[in-house]
Amino acid sequence: MFRFADCEPVGSRAPHFLESCFLCAKPLGRSSDIFMYRGDAPFCSTECREEQIEIDESNERSWRKTYAGSGARPSLRGGEANAPPVNKVQVRVA
Repeated sequence: MFRFADCEPVGSRAPHFLESCFLCAKPLGRSSDIFMYRGDAPFCSTECREEQIEIDESNERSWRKTYAGSGARPSLRGGEANAPPVNKVQVRVA
């Protein structure tokens, strides 16, 4: 039987997505609050999360200005054009 774990080199470990802040890369502690955005982006603080939200909104406004009259609908990087609405959720890790 084939197992996915058999393909990984010994001693290697894939980083967990909750290890560091998506924006500033600050390590996230086990007993600290984690602020999530778009379901899979962890942040160390509300400030980092809000800054990323502002960046995304600015990028979206630029994208809309660029493609408003062209009729073209290019997808944004990472499939963000089809992303679900933004959910602002605070997750507490115990």
